[in-house]
Amino acid sequence: MVSAIDTGVLSFEAFIATYLDDIRYELIDGELIDLEPTGPHEQVVGLINRKLNVAIDLLNLPWFIPMKCLIKPLGLNSAFRPDIVILDRTALVNEPLWKTEPVITLGSSVKLVVEVVSTNWQNDYARKVEDYEALRIPEYWIADYLGLGGKRYIGSQKQPVVTIYQLIEGVYQREQFRASEALVSPTFPDLNLVAEQIFLAGE
Repeated sequence: MVSAIDTGVLSFEAFIATYLDDIRYELIDGELIDLEPTGPHEQVVGLINRKLNVAIDLLNLPWFIPMKCLIKPLGLNSAFRPDIVILDRTALVNEPLWKTEPVITLGSSVKLVVEVVSTNWQNDYARKVEDYEALRIPEYWIADYLGLGGKRYIGSQKQPVVTIYQLIEGVYQREQFRASEALVSPTFPDLNLVAEQIFLAGE
């Protein structure tokens, strides 16, 4: 379940001061959002995290998945807390906040973001697609293991689906994967991961 906490408009600075270390919350347009992750949600996050860490290790890349990290989109008073984010360690020297806080402000520091859908599917499919695209984050996954997304995003049959957005000439292009289809990741072309593995992890 995802709920908004009625605290009035909360600034980015106030959110960082109060909620930086609390993984339950993110900030969208000054509104404090309680993410309330479930056990199955965390099972899915754990599987994807493990697969991506192995892929990074096999390629011996200077990338890593932080334990906690916020992404600050271009607009004011928002701070997204992605389920998984892959950062380029060599790019972090350009991040103005990183030395003191695990906050990313530049899309060039990010290689890939994953959001695992819970009841906040509107944020994952609409708001974050736009903001991650504006930041020029090259790849964005939405793992909808329960098929919760709206019909315009996942179709009328409401089946589980993994959507992968790839940034091409500044615009996200979408590809979707269901059932036994193998995910195609531009960042990890040799990734061995089938959509159904993700869905089963949430059972």
